[in-house]
Amino acid sequence: MAYDEGHATLMREELAEIEGISEKKMFGGLCFLLHGNMVCGVHKGGGMARVGKEREAEAMQIDGVDPLSFTGRKMGGMVDLSEDLLGDDTLRAKVIALALTNAESLPPK
Repeated sequence: MAYDEGHATLMREELAEIEGISEKKMFGGLCFLLHGNMVCGVHKGGGMARVGKEREAEAMQIDGVDPLSFTGRKMGGMVDLSEDLLGDDTLRAKVIALALTNAESLPPK
């Protein structure tokens, strides 16, 4: 398995009450989407969130958040989440709230 199913379960539970959430295997992991727009996901060694460029600086202030770079090049508006962050209910909720705000601002796909 390319990602920790326990981390996926934590995100799944965090998003369970939100209408329009779906799951899709992407980036070698599992992503959660709101009406087709990526919110967050899990990958080997941690997770990621699409917080948007407007909220990226705010997200970077949260312990366990770093710029996302799968190819060595930073992906604007995307952040990498440490395993410790994923295991912390408060920190995980903060990042997911930022990512949901971003996804809600986008038109459905």
